Amino acid sequence: MGAQRLRSHLVATALVLLAVAPAGAELRISDLDVFLNDHEVTIHVVLLGALPEGFQEGIQSGIPAHVRLVVELWQYLRFLPDRLLVTKTVERTLAYNVVTKEFKVAVVSGEAPRTYATRDLRDAQRILSEIRSVKMTPAASLDPAAVIYVRVNAVAALNGENTFVTRMAGTAEQTTRQSDYRTIQRVQ
Repeated sequence: MGAQRLRSHLVATALVLLAVAPAGAELRISDLDVFLNDHEVTIHVVLLGALPEGFQEGIQSGIPAHVRLVVELWQYLRFLPDRLLVTKTVERTLAYNVVTKEFKVAVVSGEAPRTYATRDLRDAQRILSEIRSVKMTPAASLDPAAVIYVRVNAVAALNGENTFVTRMAGTAEQTTRQSDYRTIQRVQ
């Protein structure tokens, strides 16, 4: 009888842990703009809450914060599963130097290598959260009559660790957003 009670208690505890929302899930995608011009499909993304309150102490002690965006270009198919056309990953990191009291935002992958240095946390957060001009694919490679959309999965994490435990502890967050459906041809 004692083993049955312990098992039910463990199951109930696990269900409570699964039902609890992450503490202060603040990361969200504010702007997701898809530009279709004559040459290529370009994406602009702005994240809000890329550095939540739970990250502040870790960043100030020198633990780097990572932001990773996985941008996917999909083709909508009416009676079939949608088809993934292109995937791009953009990753940036923010590190604080305790000695010089300077924040450095560095591009890790997906963009031209650049490093920005500032002493203001707000400037560093702005640079970290604005992802501009992600070139997905040449517009000529797409079917002009195809219906396409973009899905973005954003992850912000201290030290790059995004697991269930780190999300529950408040040191990692993730969110997803999808754009509107579009075609390359102008609708008359």
